[in-house]
Amino acid sequence: MMTAVLPASLPDRPRALRWTQILRAAALAGAGLAGLGGSAAHAATATTSVSVTATVQATCLISSTSLAFGVYTGVQLDSTSTLTVTCTNTTPYNVGINAGTAPAATVTTRKMTGPTAGLLSYALFQDTGRTINWGTTVSTDTTAGTGSGAAQPLTVYGRIAGSQFVAPGAYTDTVTATITF
Repeated sequence: MMTAVLPASLPDRPRALRWTQILRAAALAGAGLAGLGGSAAHAATATTSVSVTATVQATCLISSTSLAFGVYTGVQLDSTSTLTVTCTNTTPYNVGINAGTAPAATVTTRKMTGPTAGLLSYALFQDTGRTINWGTTVSTDTTAGTGSGAAQPLTVYGRIAGSQFVAPGAYTDTVTATITF
């Protein structure tokens, strides 16, 4: 605590004012000296490591475009569709295509259903020459690949054989492409 003594000869009012000025000066001087001493507060730091983890599960997505043959006039007609596969990097996969929804269809002789339950046969292949059937038996008639983390297109090659003289009209089928990984 700091004590200041003022001369008694000063009048009361100026003496009080002077006393206030002295206390302010002392407080400022004390604050300045405290910054120079070892007892001043200062910032401190501490560190730690934070462990960050994740487990990536093998995942695959598959999408497709329509296979539209167009107008069939009794002569062989070819068309294509694209399956797009996106799998996690290094994930092995197999893509199969089922027989479709028509009665008596198989993976080697698929059928589209039309007017009056008419059936128009077609086939799906893995190659441009249309010689490798696309079915559902893994390692036999499916397409195998390895994921890269990016979209990978797979072309489906379709063919309607010539000389099928069915009732005129629209024919449709729905096949399901399944990815096994």
